[in-house]
Amino acid sequence: MDRVMDSPPSDDRPAGPDAAPDPAPSERAAAPVRTRSGSRFGSPPRRPLLLGLAASLLMVVGGFGAGGVLVHDPVLTNSPLGFWRYGHGSQLAAIMIYSGVALMAWAWVQLGRDVLARRVGGRAVLTTALVWSVPMLFSPPLFTRDVFSYLAQGGLPLAGFDPYEVGPEVMPGVFTENVHYFWQNTPAPYGPLFILIAKSVTALVGDNVILGVVLMRLTMLPGLALLIWALPELTRRLGGRVPLAMWIAVANPVMVIHMIGGGHNDLIVVGMLAAGALIALRGAPASGIAIVSAAMAVKASAGIALPFLVLVWAAQLTGSPRSRLVRGIAYGVGVFVVVFAACTFAAGVSLGWLPALSAPSMIVNWMSIPTAVGEFLHMLTSIFVDVGKQPFIDVARALGAILLVWIICRLWWRARDDQPLAVHRAGTALLLVAVLSPATLPWYLSWGMALLAMVPWSRRGLTAMVFVSLMLIIVYYPNGEDALYNWPYLLGCALVAALAAVSLYRPDPLRLAAGARSGRTPAAPRPVVGERGTTAEAQTAARATEPLPAEQPPSTPDAADAGPATTAAPPTGTTTSPSPAGASAGAEQRAG
Repeated sequence: MDRVMDSPPSDDRPAGPDAAPDPAPSERAAAPVRTRSGSRFGSPPRRPLLLGLAASLLMVVGGFGAGGVLVHDPVLTNSPLGFWRYGHGSQLAAIMIYSGVALMAWAWVQLGRDVLARRVGGRAVLTTALVWSVPMLFSPPLFTRDVFSYLAQGGLPLAGFDPYEVGPEVMPGVFTENVHYFWQNTPAPYGPLFILIAKSVTALVGDNVILGVVLMRLTMLPGLALLIWALPELTRRLGGRVPLAMWIAVANPVMVIHMIGGGHNDLIVVGMLAAGALIALRGAPASGIAIVSAAMAVKASAGIALPFLVLVWAAQLTGSPRSRLVRGIAYGVGVFVVVFAACTFAAGVSLGWLPALSAPSMIVNWMSIPTAVGEFLHMLTSIFVDVGKQPFIDVARALGAILLVWIICRLWWRARDDQPLAVHRAGTALLLVAVLSPATLPWYLSWGMALLAMVPWSRRGLTAMVFVSLMLIIVYYPNGEDALYNWPYLLGCALVAALAAVSLYRPDPLRLAAGARSGRTPAAPRPVVGERGTTAEAQTAARATEPLPAEQPPSTPDAADAGPATTAAPPTGTTTSPSPAGASAGAEQRAG
């Protein structure tokens, strides 16, 4: 894995005009990869690393005043630092948090430029991401208060209550008082494995809520470790580039700020999804399905990937297509039942969590596409007739559910007999579940990205991904309250996010360089001789018009790291680049 993550660049050819090329051919030739196979940390780029570290420290310090602070803080309350939680102190803390978010975005985009220009390898990206993430382990919850709900739900069975029957309000105490009011009387919507984890953490920390937040975060880190472990090989199997996948999945501010800084249990889910998919592709589908079944015992949404892993299992069997599919389904169901029953028995709970899965549907916001459609139609209708909003939302959500089931079934059927494509389609289905479900929260999109980060990406897709990722961070305020209907605030944030997204390929989109301000045209870069004696500029122009080449499997681990040209469509499952797994995958992706 080390060699794969740190391999030097190959001179792979872009497969079309919308491929994700290097920002500048001359820059690529003049600045070779600085990583070395023997370097332990991959020689990460200094400036993004330090900028991101400064960003994390700003957010951590600001979080103690404007993040998900405790109602009664045993450290800051009645101390000389207590001003930080109130009035001007809290406002200054919020400024620090938003400054940290802006710096993190800047550092991430700069790191992305280095990745696209092949100046850094996967290990350098990983080192940078980990340096950014470590301070977040000791921060108050940022942009959420969910971790307090986790602790309270873990405390309910310890106090003799069924977490699937009652909400935290029945158990007054330090954990319950910090739960957001919206979830005070809501039963736990999580599976038995997570209830077991939360119960164990709460039992260990007693009434120490600060220690509980830190320990809960630490229990999520195995998910990050699994994601990092699976990413290199899974990326090569799905046709992507390891450094780019690492930048999208691990260095992403959504991972650093939301998943780690927020302490969300989705981090366990994404790690299990990636690890389960890789193990299934390696030829151990029973183990892969068992891991993803355990992920479903944390959050039910992970179960969407199981039918696609059944296709992987069926493709590895012998016999007629129908016989293989029937046996694959039977084997998959058997493994799921055993694993889920074991998790339920170990947690000492019942299946009462299934009715509680409807709890998130109480959330009404426009991040869910069906909910947004219902709200928009209600807004138009209310111009003429005074009617309630809920019927519009209910109908739109019902139609959205029907559409979602149809799309997933279509994705599943068209992915049969192609193992890498089945995993790719699983990622697409998980992403669609996040945005077409009745309720969507920013960290829900991480489910699909656990698999889609490893596929080829187009230039347009990467630009959109940067914009969406940065917007997902700020649609909630640092204290965990909803900001989705503060339109001036969202507009300002969207403009900044759009500028960052454009900056990925255009380092000076506002033309603020000295040459642009003085009206002088910068001198053109000197031609750089590339392959076959032609200039790099001529090669780029030729590649933009040449037909889609046949995909060749990498002959060395170094070539595997560079991967095929990143030409797939954005993560909607409609890629245009063939998978290295075979021609059938490529045909399916182009047809999709």
